[in-house]
Amino acid sequence: MTRDCFATPVPFSAGTAAPHTALPAGACDSHMHVYDQRFLAAPGAKLRPPDASVQDYRALQQRIGTQRTVLVTPSTYGSDNRCMLLGLAALGEQARGVAVIDGSESDAQLQALHDAGVRGVRLNLSLGVTGTVDAIVPLAQRVAPLGWHLQLLMPPDVLATLGDVLRRVPVPLVFDHLGRIAPERAGKHPAHALLLQLMGEGRAWVKLSGGYIVSATHAVDDPALDALAASYLRAAPQQVLWGSDWPHATASAGLHPVPDDAMQIDALARWCDQAGADALRRVLVTNPAALYGFSPVSTSSSPTPV
Repeated sequence: MTRDCFATPVPFSAGTAAPHTALPAGACDSHMHVYDQRFLAAPGAKLRPPDASVQDYRALQQRIGTQRTVLVTPSTYGSDNRCMLLGLAALGEQARGVAVIDGSESDAQLQALHDAGVRGVRLNLSLGVTGTVDAIVPLAQRVAPLGWHLQLLMPPDVLATLGDVLRRVPVPLVFDHLGRIAPERAGKHPAHALLLQLMGEGRAWVKLSGGYIVSATHAVDDPALDALAASYLRAAPQQVLWGSDWPHATASAGLHPVPDDAMQIDALARWCDQAGADALRRVLVTNPAALYGFSPVSTSSSPTPV
């Protein structure tokens, strides 16, 4: 089936073609959001995109061939997880959640999040309105008994100063959006070196998401991203994930054009082609199953048709 076989536009995604790449069964988009204006934005929220529903997202899944999903509470809502939880319930067993908490939650409240499918918490120090660097260790200690992870997003200059702190964290660390490292700083910025060290020590995972955010050209297929993505795949291929970042709230805010998600898939395939025959399946299936607790998928399963 050709890339032009899919002709229905998907909300908040440029283009209409399917990817050139057929994805393996059980492929997971490990970073996306839902938005609903019934839930008020947190005071000071910088990104306030239009409504983006699970129904809209299912159209993206059909187009690109993913089956599993990780919903992340966006910076828009602060520590209000209700919108994410509604999306999580709608997507069912094939979805997991990453919440935002302030650390004051009771054991019962955290257990309720776990029962709903939450498997991690996010601390966004770039655009978030909740939490500070000082919250990193306390938040990690709070969720450690549940077996969750701590997902971090922060400016590289801040990250570069936190090696000692991050090595005290008692849970896995997950860095989204390629660690927010600009491609031209790969191999040069101390934050990049720290991420590679943390991955090599088995402490950190990296999401190959938001390439269009860190790219100087804001292009999903920017060749400058290749070396940055390859560095993570070489450092610890068992600790790399992929996420679409749909519905691309930074695009809604006018910071860059709306990306083509099929092209994001093809860029990922190109990166994985350089990392070994099984790299794409590992990033999309095996690794998400390990981190988020999805059931295993048989290696004999057929690729998802597009």
